[in-house]
Amino acid sequence: MADEQKSDEPAAPLKDNGSDSPASSGNESPSLDKSNQKDSLQPSQGPAQVPWLLIFGALAMGLLFMQLLSTPSQEIDYSNFWRQLEVGNVHQVLISDRTLRGEFHQAPTVERKILSESPDELPKTERVELPRRFIVTLGPSASDSLEDKLKEHGVDFAYEQPFDYNVLFTFLWFILLIGLIVFMWGFMRRTREQMMGGGMLGGVIKSPARRYEADDGPQKTFDDVAGLKGPKKDLKEIVEFLRDPDKFRRLGARVPKGVLLNGPPGTGKTLLAKAIAGEAGVPFFSINGSEFIQLFVGVGASRVRDMFSNAKKNAPAILFIDEIDAVGRQRGAGLGGGHDEREQTLNQILSEMDGFAESETVIVIAATNRPDVLDPALLRPGRFDRHITVSRPSIEGRKELFEVHARGVPIADTVDFSKLARATVGMTGADIMNLVNEAALWATRQGKSIVDEEDFEYARDKILMGDAREEILTEKEKLVTAYHEAGHALLGWLVPGVNSVHKVTIIPRGRALGVTQYIPDEDRHNMTESEMHSQLAMMLAGRAAEDLIFKEYSAGAENDLKQATGIARRMVTHWGMSERIGPVAYHTEHDDPFLGREIVQEHRPFSEHTARIIDEEVAKILHDASQLAERTLNEEQDKLELIAKALIDREEIDQEDLQELIGPAVEREDSPLAPPIPTSPIAATQPSATRKDHKA
Repeated sequence: MADEQKSDEPAAPLKDNGSDSPASSGNESPSLDKSNQKDSLQPSQGPAQVPWLLIFGALAMGLLFMQLLSTPSQEIDYSNFWRQLEVGNVHQVLISDRTLRGEFHQAPTVERKILSESPDELPKTERVELPRRFIVTLGPSASDSLEDKLKEHGVDFAYEQPFDYNVLFTFLWFILLIGLIVFMWGFMRRTREQMMGGGMLGGVIKSPARRYEADDGPQKTFDDVAGLKGPKKDLKEIVEFLRDPDKFRRLGARVPKGVLLNGPPGTGKTLLAKAIAGEAGVPFFSINGSEFIQLFVGVGASRVRDMFSNAKKNAPAILFIDEIDAVGRQRGAGLGGGHDEREQTLNQILSEMDGFAESETVIVIAATNRPDVLDPALLRPGRFDRHITVSRPSIEGRKELFEVHARGVPIADTVDFSKLARATVGMTGADIMNLVNEAALWATRQGKSIVDEEDFEYARDKILMGDAREEILTEKEKLVTAYHEAGHALLGWLVPGVNSVHKVTIIPRGRALGVTQYIPDEDRHNMTESEMHSQLAMMLAGRAAEDLIFKEYSAGAENDLKQATGIARRMVTHWGMSERIGPVAYHTEHDDPFLGREIVQEHRPFSEHTARIIDEEVAKILHDASQLAERTLNEEQDKLELIAKALIDREEIDQEDLQELIGPAVEREDSPLAPPIPTSPIAATQPSATRKDHKA
């Protein structure tokens, strides 16, 4: 029951390297994701070194530990060995210097004394089983008689030379010394490269811009950019200059050094820059403005120098800086002074653009959603000479966008892209791409083989009004919501000067419990005072319907009142639509990009008496609109009842249902006058809803 207020600018659902919007459905070449090849702006990594020395050292250490741990023998007393030799239980032995390793035929059992804790007790004995494999330490003279004794009992024996571990440790130390020398040599070499602007540490000051070559694969062209005829026309001159610069120089013409693309998010600014590079067939360097800013002051300026240097070496070329407002904001603004790193980076960009020689065919293209916050020095002639506004597409552009994005989607013959274009006023290329994708997803969930008109209608409703919620309204809430939305719909149907009613629903969607959706008959860019009064009456009609039927108001009209008050105040303070105030603009809002959207404590440029008159005029406009809504609903209460009962029964009705219930809508004049101020992502849509979460 309250108009659901959403963000004025929808975020683009997908971005490609900072792209605002894909205005085409073609897949990007995989090569565009490489960070790049020869002459790339990526930092050099130095020669690759295969760590053979480390591998060899690890193997040597592993063999050493295996040698030390490979003998599971246990050392026994020489007396026990001698007894077992006497009884013939020794199978074989291996003599190495003073150590004898051997193996018994069978693991013997011997007695071992256990000392008592008390000196008065006699020692006890226990039988212990010796291991089958054993080690014995020989005395100085044991080996003389041992050989004869072994021969006497027929024991196989052999001698071995003891392993000299000193040789192994000497070899390992030698390997470590060589490895240390190689490491120090590599470190000194990289340090020298860093002093010259490269190397391991020098990579910090290298530009991270990605380079896209003409031979990297399929390139974007102007044919892939739909719905932007005006900007494409302005940019074709840039392409011609990059292809044949001498053609312009013969007549003394100078092509702009910089081109600034500005417009709402999702309109295709980044795609336009790629299309220029694809059309001209020149290297394309792309970077985001935030990639210049680092922790240390001076790094961003070094990256700018490196980026421009590489671009000049590969001229003719295009430098594309996306979201340039991240680095190009006004210097010295904000509380506490400026930002040294950002300002030094901006100064370096200004210096580099001034340093372009007349013969250098390097063009800088930048994109931003906030041209109002950029530094004036960046926008002056000689730097960004040409400013191109990339606005929302017209009805023809939206039709082209639907055709482009639906190329890889099986579409039913009944789908009319012209009708969809008329029903999506204010949508950008990103919005339309998202709508086509949502329709395809919904058709897939329904098990369909093609995407038909119902799928597109579902996707459009989901984007504009939100997805249907699972919660169920009580009978009282459903009744109040039905009459509230019926009031909106009836005023929109009978009062001239407002957009056509497209659909009315009391199914909870998004944050709203009910929605009345409006669509303009054509793209419009201006509005008159009479249309504003009609729009205000339509916005307050839900509240008036509640008072007419239930003799009280609900909290659901909160957003209706907020939006209506905003329009009425603009009529008085911005547009001079008040006889008492006259043709004077009293702007009371101060948007500061560095201190937030609004400064809480503001200085009004008018007196308290004028402020009181403004408040009175705003209240008068709203009261007049409310009275118009009340009179219309009183005169047409029977039609209000019909719409409300239909909503309770069906929960959703459209234009055809309304015409069947209450007859044809009022005739609307054919004029290029605009819909009301956009209060939702789609400028022509005015959703209204009953909010459960408001307190009365």
